[in-house]
Amino acid sequence: MGQEQETISQVPFLEDQQQQQSTITVTSKKLSLLPLIFLIYFEVAGGPYGEEPAVGAAGPLFAILGFLIFPFIWSIPEALVTAELATTFPGNGGYVIWAHHAFGPFWGSLMGSWKFLSGVINLASYPILCIDYLKLVFPVFASGFSHYLAIFVVTLVLSFLNYTGLAIVGYTAVTLGVVSLTPFLLLTAIAIPKIDFMRWISLGQNGVPKNWRLFFNTLFWNLNFWDNASTLAGEVEQPQSTFPKALFSAGLLTCVAYLLPLLAATGAVPLDQENWVDGYFAEVAEIIAGKWLKICIEIGACLSIIGLYEAQLSNCAYQILGMTNLGLLPKVFGSRSSWFHTPWVGIFISTLIALTVSYMDFTNIISCVNFLYSLGMLLEFASFLWLRKKLPETKRPFRVPMEMLGLIFMCIIPSGFLVYVMVVATKMVCIVSALLTFFGIFLYFFMKLCRSNKWLEFKNFEEKLDNEDLN
Repeated sequence: MGQEQETISQVPFLEDQQQQQSTITVTSKKLSLLPLIFLIYFEVAGGPYGEEPAVGAAGPLFAILGFLIFPFIWSIPEALVTAELATTFPGNGGYVIWAHHAFGPFWGSLMGSWKFLSGVINLASYPILCIDYLKLVFPVFASGFSHYLAIFVVTLVLSFLNYTGLAIVGYTAVTLGVVSLTPFLLLTAIAIPKIDFMRWISLGQNGVPKNWRLFFNTLFWNLNFWDNASTLAGEVEQPQSTFPKALFSAGLLTCVAYLLPLLAATGAVPLDQENWVDGYFAEVAEIIAGKWLKICIEIGACLSIIGLYEAQLSNCAYQILGMTNLGLLPKVFGSRSSWFHTPWVGIFISTLIALTVSYMDFTNIISCVNFLYSLGMLLEFASFLWLRKKLPETKRPFRVPMEMLGLIFMCIIPSGFLVYVMVVATKMVCIVSALLTFFGIFLYFFMKLCRSNKWLEFKNFEEKLDNEDLN
């Protein structure tokens, strides 16, 4: 079909989204700029917790350079792609909508499967981490029935908070973010007189080999998921102007939150690389300021985990809602609460899967999250480039200020890193990822069969796209 028809093909979907948004405005409060900033912050980081292995893997200098340079070659391209596409297609579903418009419903559905599975597996780890911190104070939760009961109760309580509304979740994220970052501000301030600048340029201890796989995985995990909040675009006030501001602000907050404590800790404490593992910031706090600051950082870690859970659950639930709006899932999956207008079916499904996975030994499954996320991001970059070529005249409230050649170069560098992540994956990770991908393919064709036989009721947007040229 011609370019004019391709541009017009978006109109039914955008009109549907605008109608839904006007309905939602009556019954629920939209996300404003500040809550969105902190939701993005928790989608990406949640604080300096987890950056310690970068020092243990490669030494202070490489760790500092990594968190200084890596945002420019990975985070900024991902954030720019998100800003352009989330403002061009401001509906719930985010990257599913983008792949759907670029390559058709099959690829939109597969994108949804990859992203949802990686997100919900991630979700399962947060209550476990929360209990791991709580058991330091309450040893009864260390093992046995009480351990599993605590995971169950924490998961349900945190999911219920998400059920009460995205605006409540957003302002909860603001509070959790401020409180969890305060101990690190204190750590940085107290450490300043003790900093030896020469420690920053250390390449590591003699005889300690570099672990580049761990180093890059640490950077990757701490600086990605910028696109996750795009699934909430339909719940944001004036997303065309709010999203770019929120992404820019969250990016600054994330970089500062990583770099300041890292500079303070590596500069104020003599290097012992073996100690630089997850949770070592608490030990550094005790060395620098005393046990009181260690306790504050441990409490902050627990609060940060709560914020991570809420942000990730919102992403998963609203992605299901977006896939329902696209006709990729039955209408029932898009049901909203009559009290809070939240997508309760999406929250319930995400919570149920997270609970199931949390009771498994999922070391290899967690590793495959990287693999699935990488597949999704490669499709996302391809969708971005193809939509620029396919719909050049479409109004873009935020537009990455580059022509096609520059955009290809911007996307190809992080794409190379994504390929590296998949190449170094273990055989088991490849097998599990392949099985989950086949599940995603099966789901698409099964839903298509249900639709053609009218076994379940679907929305009609997929039919509109099936009759148009998406290639």
